[in-house]
Amino acid sequence: MPTNITQMEDVERGKTVLRVSGELMHSDAELLERIAVDLRNTNGKNLTLDLADLSFMDSDAASIVKRMESEHGFEIEGLQFFLQKVVDDAENRHK
Repeated sequence: MPTNITQMEDVERGKTVLRVSGELMHSDAELLERIAVDLRNTNGKNLTLDLADLSFMDSDAASIVKRMESEHGFEIEGLQFFLQKVVDDAENRHK
């Protein structure tokens, strides 16, 4: 299943939301990171990544998602339990 990224504006929270669906592999996560950083630099708004509609994330992509949260300060929403575990495992592996 391909990765789909949809940009939405959350006017109430003053944020841009990137909703990601499908499967998130390493190259997709790198692209998502570039898009997110460029969007924030362009519009100056806080950015949220909504990952609720992901069906799979590989461990390399999880490392990038974690970096997006810890280094770039992006908010991560919608991780289901097993996806959260993948992200946490990736973080622990790279410490």
